[in-house]
Amino acid sequence: MNNYRIVLASASPRRQELLKQIGLIFEVCPSKKEEQVTSAVPSEVVKELSFQKAEDIFQQKSKEMKSMPLLVIGSDTIVSCDGQILGKPADEADACRMLKLLQGRKHQVYTGVTVFWTKRGEECEHFTFYECTEVEFYPMSDQEIASYVASKEPMDKAGAYGIQGLCAAHIRGISGDYNNVVGLPVGRLYQELHRRNLCTVGI
Repeated sequence: MNNYRIVLASASPRRQELLKQIGLIFEVCPSKKEEQVTSAVPSEVVKELSFQKAEDIFQQKSKEMKSMPLLVIGSDTIVSCDGQILGKPADEADACRMLKLLQGRKHQVYTGVTVFWTKRGEECEHFTFYECTEVEFYPMSDQEIASYVASKEPMDKAGAYGIQGLCAAHIRGISGDYNNVVGLPVGRLYQELHRRNLCTVGI
């Protein structure tokens, strides 16, 4: 990775697994900055939030590591259905509400990614992009929804479901990047890093 110290500005274990999957070596330092959103457009929301997370951690780490090249990755995922933006559920009732909205129909999953980087003695640079994947659910009964929510799996996930977990039983199909729904479009991320000569992972 061209001797960059890579930091993931997220505590998500799913994003960590995906970065490890493509061979990156990194440390984890989640941003605790209060989120501020100025748009109601899903693609803009995830770009804004990923930028804020990456910028926050980059500013922190660049003060600590003035002599070392630094690269920070920030990411945020939301679900959008009928114009409603669905983040992580506030509680079990909220998770049930989200799943009832999604069951038996299609919705969109947006993930924004921002990368900040700098080399010693150079100004910092950054880029931001988003990916959108369409997901379709099979119809779910109230009992199935209640059982899934009781598993606690939905509680830390945008849209109240994890496509890679128990909810796989209710997914009819997807159109787009599967990893984007898990939480990080690592294929697109690798390509963006590679074409800027920031990534030399042997894959």
